[in-house]
Amino acid sequence: MLLSIVVLSGFLVGGWFAGDSTINRFFAQISVWQANPPMWLEAPMVNDKYLLLPTLALLIAMFVVMKLSPQPRVWSQRLVVGILFILTLRYVLWRSLSTLNLVNPLNGAISLGLFGLEILMLLSSLIELFLMLNIKERHREADEKSIAVIDGDFTPSVDIFIPTYNEPVFIVRRTIIGCQSLEYLQKTIYLLDDNQRLEMRELAEELGCHYISRADNQHAKAGNLNNALARSSSELIVVFDADFVPTKNFITRTVGFFQDETIAIVQTPQTFYNADPIARNLGLENILTPDEEVFHRHIQSIRDSADSAICAGTSFVIRRSALEKTGGFVTESLSEDYYTGVNLSSQGYRLIYLNELLSAGLAAENMSSYVTQRLRWAQGTLQGLFIKANPLVIPGFSLTQRLAHLVGFLIWFTNFSRIYFLLMPLAYSFLGVIPIRSNLAELIYFWLPLYLVNLTVFAWLNKYSRSAFLSDIYFLVLCFPLAVTVTQSLLRPFSKGFQVTPKGISSDRYIFNWKLASPLIILFIATAISLWQNLCMCIVQRSLTTEVATIAEQSVGRGLGWMWSIYNLIMIGTAILILLDAPKSDNFEWFDLRRVVQLKIGNDTFWGVTTMISEIGAEIALTQQLPINLVVSQSVKITIAEENLNLSAAIVKTGFADEFPTIRIHFESVSLSQHRHLVEMLFCRPGQWKRQNAPGEIGSLWLLLKIWLKPRIVFDKKVDVSPVIVAKV
Repeated sequence: MLLSIVVLSGFLVGGWFAGDSTINRFFAQISVWQANPPMWLEAPMVNDKYLLLPTLALLIAMFVVMKLSPQPRVWSQRLVVGILFILTLRYVLWRSLSTLNLVNPLNGAISLGLFGLEILMLLSSLIELFLMLNIKERHREADEKSIAVIDGDFTPSVDIFIPTYNEPVFIVRRTIIGCQSLEYLQKTIYLLDDNQRLEMRELAEELGCHYISRADNQHAKAGNLNNALARSSSELIVVFDADFVPTKNFITRTVGFFQDETIAIVQTPQTFYNADPIARNLGLENILTPDEEVFHRHIQSIRDSADSAICAGTSFVIRRSALEKTGGFVTESLSEDYYTGVNLSSQGYRLIYLNELLSAGLAAENMSSYVTQRLRWAQGTLQGLFIKANPLVIPGFSLTQRLAHLVGFLIWFTNFSRIYFLLMPLAYSFLGVIPIRSNLAELIYFWLPLYLVNLTVFAWLNKYSRSAFLSDIYFLVLCFPLAVTVTQSLLRPFSKGFQVTPKGISSDRYIFNWKLASPLIILFIATAISLWQNLCMCIVQRSLTTEVATIAEQSVGRGLGWMWSIYNLIMIGTAILILLDAPKSDNFEWFDLRRVVQLKIGNDTFWGVTTMISEIGAEIALTQQLPINLVVSQSVKITIAEENLNLSAAIVKTGFADEFPTIRIHFESVSLSQHRHLVEMLFCRPGQWKRQNAPGEIGSLWLLLKIWLKPRIVFDKKVDVSPVIVAKV
């Protein structure tokens, strides 16, 4: 459909450029309509300050609603969604009937292109708003369903699959230990090694879990899972990626739902125990939420309300009988998880979403890995347009379900819209194009209410998972490589195979991603030049132009061009900074976890509280002074009181923090039982993973300003032996 629209538009514009008389008359008639819109699409003939009143009234109403309902409830969300619906439809009517500039083929082509790509984004937004009319959370349902599991009345057998390909041993080890700590007896753990590595076989033997490999790795992760499916037998299957560690109550919170025979999958959200590379490269590890947070906190919940939640590849439970009935995990797409869920849903099974943080994994650790992961997601999703499990046409779906899945496809195409928006100021500067015909009064009356209301409620609607300004930056970093991948996926959807996201990466220096940054650098330079040219044109045109209407229209165009260019420069510049990977010299994550400890150094005993702790060491604030003769590498005996855990360690360094003496130690000769205890303490405590709220719009702008004034590479030269704490547990 989208391709046919592009082809038709290209044909019409091409004919216009070529001087085809019929097409010329067609566009001439549209231009007449644009110049004479219906009276109800004209801004009232009043002073501009009065035109601001509707916007101010709407903003006050939004603040009142958010004050009365700090978290969206049914009444408040429907009210806000209804207002946004009306404002969006009103804006679309104004844009389509009054603002297109068709005075000549060049202006017309660019103006129509902008309008079409804007409509693409608005269509996606309108469908999401429609899905937001209902809210569904399953916490109370999970409480009720888990009673039968805890009491032993419903205890189906469970196979736990941990697929691995190239992840380091230390990452897989903690995942297996986490799975073994699950509070459920009827479980069997399988390590699915798709790379036939001796170290993985030895790890499985050491930890006491089943090891499965195969002669080849055909169909990548989907083939690996199907191979294990044929060699296991439990009623339910839990899948964890090799870097995801569950909390002890994962099974008891999820398995109870399967008392309903129609449920085939229970999906839980993904959260991460390290900062994503965008937050880390900006030095905002403890401020920005992970990139995936919007999807797992917001999108999955509204899709669940429409019975169209997505199987996300890890941290889910699936019913074996349903999976076998529908042919196993889908192998035709790189997104085997998504289309396996689609297959099951089309056969009448239900896929539900329990929005509780019951596991945590590793986010991509540098920008190259981050981009690799996102491009695989894009290609895998778009491959669905060419397979039997295409949710837009597969039998068995309702219209609402198809709309929900349509949004999942449209989101990848909106990258073209974002690139077009970045290029618009250049078209105005270098080609003299005015893509939107409007005066200031119309912008205040039709555009400003929609923009400001959207900005005001953006974070509130997505449960404070992301601000609008920060969302733009996350999209901007990926827009060019994604546009290339989307195009390739439409032309040659199966040309690339499965690319595993690298994990366990470390680096002791800054690394700039030149390949990813090159188009952004070129765009930044061109936008800066266009802004300067706009300023020069302003001076020349003001001295030469005499017609009042022309002056007004060009003034509005220049004003929009300046604001657009300045905004683009800030965002592009920030995106370029993001592509400078900050050092990460430690593969192990450190947690802000407070535990009372006793230290024995020689014959002396000291008491303190941990300020940081990991699998390999701890930093402790002491209640008394350390001996003067203390030396680095000196042996220490440490007892973590609450955990009844005794460890041997060596001193790494000493210092002071907030007037308290501190000591950093490195654990030595850690036994398997001690390591199990550490992993369970750090990763497996029920309820330990907490969500943080993203900064608001004003806070986001302030962060961007600080990033520009104080870039990490200039003011953060020192690379410490341990990373910044990213998980407060």
